[in-house]
This record gives sequence, C-alpha cells and structure tokens, in this order.
Amino acid sequence: MTSSGPAVTSEMPLLPVAILAGGLGTRLGELGKGTPKALARVAGEPFAFHQLRLLARQGARRVVFCLGHLGEQIVDVVGDGAGFGLDVRYAFDGPDPVGTAGALRQALPLLGDAFIVTYGDAYLRIDHRAVQRAFEDGTLPGLMTVLENEGRWDASNAVFAEGRVTAYDKRQPPPGARWIDYGLLVFESRVFESDEPADLSDVCSELAARGELGGFVARERFYEIGTPHALAETDAFLRGSAQDA
Repeated sequence: MTSSGPAVTSEMPLLPVAILAGGLGTRLGELGKGTPKALARVAGEPFAFHQLRLLARQGARRVVFCLGHLGEQIVDVVGDGAGFGLDVRYAFDGPDPVGTAGALRQALPLLGDAFIVTYGDAYLRIDHRAVQRAFEDGTLPGLMTVLENEGRWDASNAVFAEGRVTAYDKRQPPPGARWIDYGLLVFESRVFESDEPADLSDVCSELAARGELGGFVARERFYEIGTPHALAETDAFLRGSAQDA
C-alpha cells in the first residue's frame, strides 16, 4: 500500500469516523480531573474543536464519539456538529466500561458496513482520503496507519512489511517492532461481530496474526494530548499553525 503526507488530493467523502473518547484521562493528572480529554484547552479552545475541523477538511461527514467518563460534557459542548459542517452522533459505554472494541460494537448502528477509527486525544496530519482509498482498494478487513518510530515518540509496537502489519502488541511489543500505531484505522464492521475481545488493540493483534491487517505508512509525526508534555507540544504546534494560516 502507498504512503502519503497530509495533502488532500480528492473530494470524495470519508467513511463515518468513530472517535474513541471514553478514557479516564489519568495520565493528564490534574488537567484531566473533572474534564474529558477531548475538552482539554489546547491553543485556546477545546481539543475536540481542532480535531473536528481537521476531519471536516479531510472530507468527513458523519462523526461518532464513543463516550464514557464525563461524556455528557462533550455532548453539551460539541452538540450536533453543525458548527463544523458535520453530523455528530454519540454512543455511550453505559454504567460500566466496555473497552475500546466494545465501544465500537455499541456504535456500529451509527457507523455502517465500514468506518474509520481514531482516538479522542490525537491530531493526525495525514491524508485521510488516501488511507481510505488504500483500504477500499485492498481485500483485507482492517487497516492500520503506521509510523516508522524506532522508539522516538513512544514504544514501537508493530511489525510492518509488504503492505501488511504482520505483528502488533501494544502491551508487549513483538520482536523486531520498529513501527508504531499512528492512530488512524479503517475496518469492516464484521470485524466486531464477536463479543470478544474488549480492547481494540487485541482486535488488531488478532487480525495481524491472521494476516488480515493492512498497513499504510504515515510520514508526518503525530500529535496527541495524552500527557501534560504531549499536550504542551500539541498546543505549541496548533498555535504555530494558526499563525501560519
């Protein structure tokens, strides 16, 4: 599969985009208390606003937030998405956490037969349409964007070769892992037909082991807000981008 930078090259709409935003935000420390990560202030406004504008520029039409901890706050702030030119919907975990794969299963009625997945703390400078085309041109039920990381941004967790992710483990990186999950994935909904496993990383591990997880190479570093340091980096980047616009 081919690789691409952030340039947008087509006007085709994106598949529905699921944003996993149900985490507890514990790594943010005091910054995450009482406020979901998606609403953390970044470059002067809630992070979700930056993410939704990015998705709209990339061709998104429908966005589904998968929510848990403090999710009602996100609904109150983001609303129906009309201000971003989007149709924003919401799916809640319920009283008990169901895991990231479980959250996607609950959102399937809003997502359709195939959909894109990203994380509620990620800002990804990649051509989302090119990623979607690579998925649609292939024959595999899942695709993961990967960055040649070699331990720079976080622990490398993926083995990638000849257009496929051949091994992936977020908890115990497989031998020879030089790549990292970039944070943008595409799936056929049938991947989530089973009630197990509960975590998306385990779904990806199983797909990789079966030779069913495609790979797409990202060239630009990712930005995220999972820790205070990462949030500060992303804040500085987005402030600089606004000045350059």
